[in-house]
Amino acid sequence: MNLGRSCDSISGDVFAAGPGPAGTRNVLNEEGFHRVISLERKRTERSRKPFLLMLLDMGESLPSQEGSETLAKILSTLAVATRETDVTGWYKNNCAVGVVFTEIGDKGPGSAVGNMISRMSETLRDHLELEEFNQVHISFHVFPEEWSQGGKQLSNPTLYPDLSDRASANRISRATKRMMDIAGSLWALLLFSPMFLAIAVAIKVTSKGPVFFRQRRIGQNGEPFTLLKFRSMHVNNDASIHREYVKQLIVGTAEKQPSNGNGDGHFKLTLDPRVTRVGSLMRKTSLDELPQFVNVLRGEMSMVGPRPPIPYEVESYDVWHRRRLLEVKPGITGLWQVSGRSRMKFDDMVRLDLRYARTYSPWMDLKILLRTPGAVVFGGGAY
Repeated sequence: MNLGRSCDSISGDVFAAGPGPAGTRNVLNEEGFHRVISLERKRTERSRKPFLLMLLDMGESLPSQEGSETLAKILSTLAVATRETDVTGWYKNNCAVGVVFTEIGDKGPGSAVGNMISRMSETLRDHLELEEFNQVHISFHVFPEEWSQGGKQLSNPTLYPDLSDRASANRISRATKRMMDIAGSLWALLLFSPMFLAIAVAIKVTSKGPVFFRQRRIGQNGEPFTLLKFRSMHVNNDASIHREYVKQLIVGTAEKQPSNGNGDGHFKLTLDPRVTRVGSLMRKTSLDELPQFVNVLRGEMSMVGPRPPIPYEVESYDVWHRRRLLEVKPGITGLWQVSGRSRMKFDDMVRLDLRYARTYSPWMDLKILLRTPGAVVFGGGAY
């Protein structure tokens, strides 16, 4: 649904926040309604009870007077067809009306969601003229959404209007971050170019296979991209050992792996038989990550941000874990890497990623970048 169209064809603030036309309940303005959607997402993450967002988009399909009259009918209908716990508001002021149906129960055919969709569609059809009904674009969006691996984008942007609002408000910071990414990645590629050649030779001499390893990863908003690394494993290896350990790590049942006999241990495979001897050295020094500066230059990653997961990792995510993929681009380094790395549990790593997204600033990025070399050399946790 396109909500970016002008809504000037519908007059002024006839239905702004506050009491609406006779027979309607209060209708929140755009800012307030977006805030409600954000709060309902967080509530659903804890309760596991889905909510339904219904949008009725008028667009520019009707002249001003007709649009106002149709909207009055819609709001009056919603007032009698929705529960007191449901929230009505402007998804886009004077253009698209939304209703959040809270705690609706299980999803699926014949479920509360399906019944709600059918009931609301029939109610609106009964109360609007056929021409009016056909000119209103009605859509339904359930949270948590199904993150299908088959699509190009896993998340439904309609359910995250607050993130779009935040991005628009932080345009200067985002532009600064992108300039830092371009300048930093170009400088790094130039600085490490002699090392690229040395690593490539070492990989080719010690094991069969390509120099670079390309892997599908999940980026911001669930969009997949191809991540570049120096190959640190034998070719044609079995990923099941990593898949199983990662699944246990995410659900909180993984045990710490031994770490050079120091008794500490890490939440990462430290004795992975797939890794070559040169690959083991590269991983401990994070040299295998150097090609990702190309991903940064392309705009798929940032210098600083959450690490991009493999698709089968995302399959095991709890609903609240997904937020680490939605608020900022994935990065080469981040708050997790300089705060304990693989020594901390997965949930703690996600909390650090979310903390970074909430408190991001160019100065914070700079501080993390300056701390990264010390974390790599002295902090441990890389395997």
